Amino acid sequence: MDHQQQFFSLCSVPYVFNIKKHFFVSLLSLSLLIFSTVVILNLVDSSSFEPLLRFGLLSPSSQTLTKDCDYSKGRWVRRTSSLMYGEECRFLDSGFRCRKNGRKDSGYLDWRWQPHGCDLPRFNASDFLERSRNGRIVFVGDSIGRNQWESLMCMLSQAVHNKSEIYEVYGNPITKHKGFLSMRFPQQNLTVEYHRTPFLVVIGRPPEHSPQEIKTTVRVDEFNWQSKKWVDSDVLVFNSGHWWNEEKTVLAGSYFEEGRKVNKTMGALEAFGKSLKTWKSWVLEKLDPDKSYVFFRSYSPVHYRNGTWNLGGLCDAETGPETDKRRMEPDAAHNRYIYEVIEEMRHQHSKVKFLNITYLTEFRKDGHPSRYREGGTPVDAPQDCSHWCLPGVPDTWNEILYAQLVSMNYRTKFNF
Repeated sequence: MDHQQQFFSLCSVPYVFNIKKHFFVSLLSLSLLIFSTVVILNLVDSSSFEPLLRFGLLSPSSQTLTKDCDYSKGRWVRRTSSLMYGEECRFLDSGFRCRKNGRKDSGYLDWRWQPHGCDLPRFNASDFLERSRNGRIVFVGDSIGRNQWESLMCMLSQAVHNKSEIYEVYGNPITKHKGFLSMRFPQQNLTVEYHRTPFLVVIGRPPEHSPQEIKTTVRVDEFNWQSKKWVDSDVLVFNSGHWWNEEKTVLAGSYFEEGRKVNKTMGALEAFGKSLKTWKSWVLEKLDPDKSYVFFRSYSPVHYRNGTWNLGGLCDAETGPETDKRRMEPDAAHNRYIYEVIEEMRHQHSKVKFLNITYLTEFRKDGHPSRYREGGTPVDAPQDCSHWCLPGVPDTWNEILYAQLVSMNYRTKFNF
């Protein structure tokens, strides 16, 4: 058979049909393989794939991470998976170990947050640690910020086989009486820090010749002096708000100062707004927009019933999330100030985000320590309906923090 005959033989209809048949069979097999892999990955607990994640064979980016997902809106549903850690976590302050302190019910542990229209990715401690290698994660704010910091410490430590190797850089114990704590994960050369600064700005002596009732001033236009320690951080999580009220400022003799002048007519919310402008200036001037991922967490609701914290307010009868939305408080006024300032910064520092946890937290009237305080607390002490039992609600805040970081392709600048 000559070359011309061979060519026409190859172009014959049966031969071409045979090639097409094999092509479509192969394509169908490949499609079925891809589909079955996706189904398995969604059905099987992602923790089963941690060895693959650790060796880089499977990335968390393969999980469904919707960048436009609003994790702040959703509902609490029954948990089907186990807790990430327990009260035995050595990084917990004794005041947050509610079961150990006498709480009998455990139903507050049985809930997880389900956002509307998307899923909250499973927290992967191994991946978070690896992304943060050679870095610093810093929490700055009040004691609710410490609540969240301790939660993250316990969550991250689950990926460390020998947890005793994690240590406080300066040898300090984990206690709410310490204003600064820095925990090091030596294998990743990572520190996770907490800096207690409830107002974020400077609290100082009043100007000379001030009226006697002015004991201290909140300098709304001067950022906290400790801020120089935060400049090289890779992740910064700020919070403030619980101290910005008349009771903890003006009524306690602490007035607001601006331009070295005390303004006795300035209210707490107005002063809070001015302090956020000062925070904004510091972030834009001092932080590297290519390196630092900055979050400002929204206001964490309190749940005192039948009175304020110092006038008999209670929450110890609560055993489940709120089901009647009519009983939920409106959004905290502080959040509007935070949101507006972050919106102003968006085009100058794209890695500044609003960590909005207020709505989801408002449901969780059952999650506070209430009367189950740490040992040595006086019997007649006010109930704690502002902080959170751990494990508990702040774990969800950190799940959202992780999800947002992954959606932003977070990785420390010097991650080799």
